Amino acid sequence: MRIIPAHPKDVSKLLAFREEAAAWLTRLGSDQWQRPYPADRLLATIVAGTVFMVMDDDATAATITLTPDAEDGLWSEQELQEPSMFINKLTVARSHAGQNIGGRLLDWAGERAYRAHAKWLRLDAWTSNEGLQRYYLGQGFDYVRTVREGGAVNGGPRVSGWLAQRLAGPAEHGFEDQTPGPEVLRVGH
Repeated sequence: MRIIPAHPKDVSKLLAFREEAAAWLTRLGSDQWQRPYPADRLLATIVAGTVFMVMDDDATAATITLTPDAEDGLWSEQELQEPSMFINKLTVARSHAGQNIGGRLLDWAGERAYRAHAKWLRLDAWTSNEGLQRYYLGQGFDYVRTVREGGAVNGGPRVSGWLAQRLAGPAEHGFEDQTPGPEVLRVGH
């Protein structure tokens, strides 16, 4: 399997990918990702070079967004002074579930963050998805805190505010990495 950067032509494929994940989460009893993700926001992250796809021959096996930009209102000013990269929208196709692709992709992200001179690989997860939280803890992340206020709609409740981090570092992920090298983080990222 190989990791490649997503391209603008992949927007519809990645939106369908997310819909598949949302349907699976619904079957598990989770309300995560029930609202459609705006195509223009996805396109902007693709153009920014922060969306990556794991390809198994011609099939998309997984996707991840890895960015030096934290979502507003989650991390403290002190934490934001530490060089970090942030994971968003990690999704594995149901056809490829059970193969530890997600764990390997987290290792790839940690290594990419390390090569960008980040200290931390950080994420926020759905506050009510305890299974997902246990998964990240099992992948070596440490729980930081849960932010429940300051959501995007009128400052109301935040649905994805469970914060975790692990040290960035070299890893054996086993993917053929076909992405350009990461940019070195600027001070304050």
